[in-house]
Amino acid sequence: MEAILVSACLRGIPCRFDGRHKASPEIEEAIAGREVISFCPEVAGGLATPRRPAELAGGDGHDVLDGTARVVEDTGRDVTAEFVAGARRALVAARRGGCTEALLMPRSPSCGRGVVYDGSFAGKLAPGDGVTAALLERNGITVRSASGV
Repeated sequence: MEAILVSACLRGIPCRFDGRHKASPEIEEAIAGREVISFCPEVAGGLATPRRPAELAGGDGHDVLDGTARVVEDTGRDVTAEFVAGARRALVAARRGGCTEALLMPRSPSCGRGVVYDGSFAGKLAPGDGVTAALLERNGITVRSASGV
């Protein structure tokens, strides 16, 4: 059975910044028959649930990993270290589980793939990946964004 890393909020765990989850029958169908490793990098990085909204500032997750961008809360508090720590723990979990693929929460500063919130806290999107998505990709794990959530 092939293992897949899945954002914990997509599995019904209320770990999103707003204390909610994003479980859906479509997600369960997409991962049916696979060994699933549920993981929330933000919680694993030391952030509470619920927590302040955070967005990428100055680039995307690849830029954060390269040290040229940050992750900040809507209050201006820098939470880059927590996001990077959570991404590293997600990579460890994926490797331990033998995952070659991840299904992650769209638009998230951790898990977004292809498009993320732009750092303005105005609901605007920009091309890019979240910190965890970027780290997983850099380490050979195929990252897909969940659709319809």
